[in-house]
Amino acid sequence: MSASDQRPERRRHHRSAASGEVELTLEDSHLTFTAELRDTSEGGFRAAHGRLDLQSGQRVRFRYGSRSGRAVVVWNRIEGSMVTSGFRVETA
Repeated sequence: MSASDQRPERRRHHRSAASGEVELTLEDSHLTFTAELRDTSEGGFRAAHGRLDLQSGQRVRFRYGSRSGRAVVVWNRIEGSMVTSGFRVETA
């Protein structure tokens, strides 16, 4: 990849690799499911799961480790039956 192909970094917070489960509850339906953490930052986290119906803009309550709060789904990447989603933390 050449320097002209690289995108400028737009993240506000440094990401750290993470593993373990995150519990997610959809605020609109109260459905709870678990996902696998991929990375975390002060402003959000990325997690993999099997919820093909999860949509950008949906709000969730989350809990992992000692951290919990509300977040919004920013993006989803579907690969077969697995989904990786990016979440922006609204309150922690």
